[in-house]
Amino acid sequence: MRRRASLAMALACAAGGAQAEDFIRDARFDGELRLYRFDRVFDTANAHDERAWSLAGLFTVKSGSVGGFRLAATGFSAQSLGTRADPHTRIDASLMAQGSSLSGFSQVYAEYAGRGVTVRAGDQYLDTPWMGPSDSRVIPASYRALNVIVEVAPGWNVQAIRTLRWKSRTSDGFLADNVYYPSHWRGDTMFGQNGTLPADARAAGGTTALGSTYASGGLKARAWYYGFGGFGRMGYADATYTFATDSGITPFVGAQVLRQTGGANNVLVENATRVNGLAGDRIDARAWGLDAGAKIGQATVGLSYNRVGSQNGAVGGGAVISPYTNGYATDPLFTTSMLRGLVEQGPGRAWKARAGYGFFDGQLQLAAAYAQYDTRSRGRSHDLYVDVIWKLDRWVKGLQVRNRWERTVGGSNGLNPGNLPWTYNRLMISYRF
Repeated sequence: MRRRASLAMALACAAGGAQAEDFIRDARFDGELRLYRFDRVFDTANAHDERAWSLAGLFTVKSGSVGGFRLAATGFSAQSLGTRADPHTRIDASLMAQGSSLSGFSQVYAEYAGRGVTVRAGDQYLDTPWMGPSDSRVIPASYRALNVIVEVAPGWNVQAIRTLRWKSRTSDGFLADNVYYPSHWRGDTMFGQNGTLPADARAAGGTTALGSTYASGGLKARAWYYGFGGFGRMGYADATYTFATDSGITPFVGAQVLRQTGGANNVLVENATRVNGLAGDRIDARAWGLDAGAKIGQATVGLSYNRVGSQNGAVGGGAVISPYTNGYATDPLFTTSMLRGLVEQGPGRAWKARAGYGFFDGQLQLAAAYAQYDTRSRGRSHDLYVDVIWKLDRWVKGLQVRNRWERTVGGSNGLNPGNLPWTYNRLMISYRF
């Protein structure tokens, strides 16, 4: 990683004359400091409560643009603030793994932008429905990829991505794995994922993704194809329409649909890997969802529904195979909660009610949600969620305090430790500069 960063700097310095001056003179530096405290409190006496502190910095340098070309790098460092004296069983390793520090580069890329086309090559963050940064820990996930975005018309973009490797939120480097691989697969420091594959499983084959997004008036729509190398093929689409009214009430409706397939040439199938307790001879998932709600002044209310169909003989009984979100609860299904959703629990149905309100011109935001799940493999469960965001720009520009709290109740077959409720609290303080 250091060699890639040095190469990026060397390329910038190699530009001649005025071009080199543009690279340096117009360069930009920005960063973010994050202080997070995570606590998992279990009702069962058979599991230790888990906690973790982390102070992390994300620092990005972007060169000036010369003929549309620029270089960029993001370095990161996370420190546990001496909290790793606890036994490993009492550490929330999903925050920054189990070590006392975690450092490296999450982005090192070259970019061209011009004439409605953006091409980015190298290590980078991605923002797509099923392949994104999953940014709920101190370090986002990132990808080694070629990423091309074309603006076809105002509001309409087409995007093509080819990834080779990825870096999980708790890894210090890029590997050909994903969330289904075990921690320490080929030296990875990844934690907080399913890890159902054996340690000798073959490497993932990277991902090819093609997508299109469209926004005009009250309509927002997107459609994506993903070829997860060794983990199936997925087609996904969603759309939301917001109605323009003069009544002070702005209603909206949304829908989503997913189809996923994969045969015997699949890492999960060839290893007879159990997902939600069920192995299979193919990948076969079908899912859909509906969403409706309204904005009323500073308030927002909504109600969502999702269904994932059962498929006999398929991996996970028809589970959605999501190599970059499973266990992270960052998928786009409408009913996914902070802790999990139908991707983590398997085929079944779910509904979710939510409400939010913004105080003081949106500087203080309060949100709450209740979700209920009824699944084939994990039984019935429900989650209660509360989220408070306080933006302190009035006093210190870029400073924000956020607290996310969720309690999950019910379920079976090990959904919750001891099949008893537990609570997850995440205090997240961030400062952008």
